[in-house]
Amino acid sequence: MKYLVSTFVLALIVMGCSDNDDGVIAPETSNLEINIAGLEDLGADYVYEGWIIVNGSPVTTGTFSVDANNSLSKTSFSIDAALLKAATAFVLSIEPADDPDPAPAPTKLLSGAFDNTTATLSVVDQVGNFANATGTFFLRSPTDESDGMNNGNDENGLWFGTPGAPPTPNLTLPTLSPGWVYEGWVVVDGVGPITTGQFADAFAQTMDVLAPFSGPNAGPPIPGEDFFLNAPDGVEFPLDVRGRTVVVSVEPFPDNSPAPFLLKPLVGVAGQDTAPATHELALNAASLPTGTITR
Repeated sequence: MKYLVSTFVLALIVMGCSDNDDGVIAPETSNLEINIAGLEDLGADYVYEGWIIVNGSPVTTGTFSVDANNSLSKTSFSIDAALLKAATAFVLSIEPADDPDPAPAPTKLLSGAFDNTTATLSVVDQVGNFANATGTFFLRSPTDESDGMNNGNDENGLWFGTPGAPPTPNLTLPTLSPGWVYEGWVVVDGVGPITTGQFADAFAQTMDVLAPFSGPNAGPPIPGEDFFLNAPDGVEFPLDVRGRTVVVSVEPFPDNSPAPFLLKPLVGVAGQDTAPATHELALNAASLPTGTITR
């Protein structure tokens, strides 16, 4: 009888575990459910990847994409139950679609600590805290001036800061985590946003990294652009910036697209007045993705 009971118990244990075709018992799994709003299509070369943090180390939960309608390709992932139970946090990163590196990329977008079965996600710890983001810009076109004389066409340039001699920075933005960089934009109806250049300095105290549209003279020591040369298709230069939407975005580095990324913490509209007038940038909290993870 003792032998029969032991055999029965062993059979129950085996039946309670899954196994593969080789007869190896696989670990129990649990589902991890993701519910994230505000993500966008990354294109064919990049994917989103989830990670749980277990004993201080990242463990992948799998990858997913987002379509043109902002719908996630997958929202439920089967994870080793013991690892998922031991996880203290969840992190969402952006990874190359063909990725030979098993570790997370520097471009981590969202994270949150688990509180029992749920983690509430935000960009604060992985990108930056934009709660106090603000700033101004002004219209001026110094790169085509002759002998230091204003040519009276300041509506053709935009610079982030306060006008003066020299202009001074005044963007209030957090220092970005590795893997991210700021970029300015002017929106042209029917064509889309035109870049004013990328800048890594959170306080915008230096020039941005390119000036593809400016005139022959050097611009001021702050981010911005004059719009005189090399007009994109469908745009007529010199570009009158007045009345146009102005954006400061946060871009993955390296960048996944020539268009602005989904993070657009500052947005404003250029008024009709050129320098010394300034125009306000305000927090665009709706562009910051949020969500929850449930285990």
